[in-house]
Amino acid sequence: MKLYKFSFYSIILLLAFSCQKKTEECSLDQDILNQNLDLKITRLEDEFFNAETKEDFAYLLEKYPDFAEGYLGQSLYATRDSLISELVAIHQDSAMNVLFDSVKVEFQDISKVEKDLENAFKYIKFYYPEFKVPKVYTFLSGFNSDLILTEDMIVIGLDYYLPTTHTFQPDLPRYMAERYAEPYIVPMIVTAISSQFNEINPQDNTMLAEMIYYGKAYHFTKAILPCTSDQYIIGYTEDEIAECYANEEYIWAHFVENELLYETNPFDITKYIGEAPFTDAISTKAPGRLGRWLGWNIVDDFQFNQDVSLQELMANPDAEQIFRQSGYRPRPQ
Repeated sequence: MKLYKFSFYSIILLLAFSCQKKTEECSLDQDILNQNLDLKITRLEDEFFNAETKEDFAYLLEKYPDFAEGYLGQSLYATRDSLISELVAIHQDSAMNVLFDSVKVEFQDISKVEKDLENAFKYIKFYYPEFKVPKVYTFLSGFNSDLILTEDMIVIGLDYYLPTTHTFQPDLPRYMAERYAEPYIVPMIVTAISSQFNEINPQDNTMLAEMIYYGKAYHFTKAILPCTSDQYIIGYTEDEIAECYANEEYIWAHFVENELLYETNPFDITKYIGEAPFTDAISTKAPGRLGRWLGWNIVDDFQFNQDVSLQELMANPDAEQIFRQSGYRPRPQ
């Protein structure tokens, strides 16, 4: 029998905000920012939509061979001409041109994204000097891909990040589409990059291992973007974060009483880790991915109580050890 049910109490929301261990007040480390690193995002949607002839497209494929192969998949086409013909057809598509015009209006200036990403790369290189700064492109994906990341290249599909009021929308559930806005772009990229350094034990297929993996990813992102609000890192609204903290004891009790930490059934793990509008096993008012949120709290406590560096934390593949040594307990309200 489940003794605890997840419920939100609006009367204690203000208290919950004051109980959060993460603060929005911060300052960036100027010594880190003084590194010699200049990032320039290449607006490929401009270059490709300003192309007019097959020769223009052929030139662009030669100019950006990494993009031609890594994003457009040039080698998958029978001939380069077949890829060029497809690009010409896209260029002439009226809906794609409307989408392009909308992107030009909404993202006329991406200097803030560019600067935030440059600062993030400086922070990553501070912790990991071997980190190779990738080339960064924007493009019009036609809602085929939001972000493509390799160690050498990042492609941002700007059409995914148009306002939710726009006529054209990606085929995403509403609760996910709301996270596709400009403030989320850099945190999404940094969280994805964290996987390069996030060591795991491939033999550990427990819920706890998944929780700690995502907890480390979010902890990494917060370390790299210390002045970024938690809502843009985990994708919860401010109210949802406050409500989670207000009900942390209830959430934790649910995991403990139902012996979820060492659950290995993929279906059960997905209910608490995977994308969902809510965690219905607890309550339809509880946001989805609560296992990830709990994992973040556990990892934060481990880093604080054990005083390990970011590099040591990310290199630790032992989810059980991180949990046991975290001393994690829900924050009393």
